[in-house]
Amino acid sequence: MSEQTLQKNAANSHQPAEIPASVHAWADGVWERIREKIGRTSRRIGVSCPHASVNGVYDDMRVSWWTAGFWPGILWQLSADGGQPEFRDIAERCEERLDEPLHALAVHHDSGFIWLLSAVADYRITGNERSRQRGLMAASQLASRFNLKGRYIRAWHDAENVNRAGWSIIDTMMNLPLLYWASETTGDPRFRHIAAAHAETVLEHFMRPDGSSYHILRFDAETGELLGADAGQGYAADSAWARGSAWTVYGMALSYKYTGNEAFLTGAKRAAHFFLAQLPEDYVPHWDFRAPRNDDTPRDTSAGACAACGLIELAAHVPAGEGQTYLDAAGRLVRALDEHYGAWDREDEEGLILSGTSNLPGGVHIDTPLIYGDYFFVEAVSRLRGSKLGFW
Repeated sequence: MSEQTLQKNAANSHQPAEIPASVHAWADGVWERIREKIGRTSRRIGVSCPHASVNGVYDDMRVSWWTAGFWPGILWQLSADGGQPEFRDIAERCEERLDEPLHALAVHHDSGFIWLLSAVADYRITGNERSRQRGLMAASQLASRFNLKGRYIRAWHDAENVNRAGWSIIDTMMNLPLLYWASETTGDPRFRHIAAAHAETVLEHFMRPDGSSYHILRFDAETGELLGADAGQGYAADSAWARGSAWTVYGMALSYKYTGNEAFLTGAKRAAHFFLAQLPEDYVPHWDFRAPRNDDTPRDTSAGACAACGLIELAAHVPAGEGQTYLDAAGRLVRALDEHYGAWDREDEEGLILSGTSNLPGGVHIDTPLIYGDYFFVEAVSRLRGSKLGFW
């Protein structure tokens, strides 16, 4: 047995917190509403790549867009729970479409978002070897973006007149599980080493002492020297973009899950405590925790849903008493999303939860349902029902 496995087993030897019966019953009811609504909307959305709801209808982005995995991810969760067979059929056909960017070597830092929730989900549920091969190809391309000098995974490709070889972003924390999975399924530790090295760089440079995070950091691609930070989708370089904070909570908890490195668990706790301390009275986050706030400041329900999933994951890796605190917070977050932003009775709206904010500085998709907000909401409800299914 490897030293890494021994560390993980020792770290997870305690009894985890338990989901209260009342929360479990509530989640069962919401799950049925999710199943019913996706049953209706899937007939129109079909084999497409939705990102945001525009006037109540989900758009269809290019197949290489970073959100291409979230729709099949929703469908696989419902299918695995005994849902309609057409859910699996749509998810499989979405996965096949993703061969286009995969074989064009167009994979970027968000390949985990795309292929973990499509091909790897398929493999985990059905054992489809072709899906495993797709996941490994995507993982190999993600690993190729690792910069050894700076110990980070590079973000985007270059833009016109912009060299982004030294750019890295907090979002990548949620893509690392593709590399951890690749190591587990092949027995080759190199993928895991890259993922852990990037997570260590996040601890050292992205995370601030108070648990907040930068969105974009710029490194010297030749030397690895940290050059500075950019606001990205946040209000300012030194602000606290809410979805970036959620990526940190969940991503750090997942890195701990796969490595047993206590520093990652501590990082996840710091990020979680920061996130929870910033929430308003109704428990639904604003788009940036340090942006000026008034009655018109947008919320970001996608950040709340992702953070809830991270809190549930974190609860599984700490003693029951501590874990109960995180589980209770996650339950409160998801119930707030349901009660204040659920779109169950909206025949004119395909999204599940309202008021997501995609990119406020860019003026893109503000105060509207987002497919990743819907995905994380579905995942959180599934886990609060007691499901052990995991795609990350």
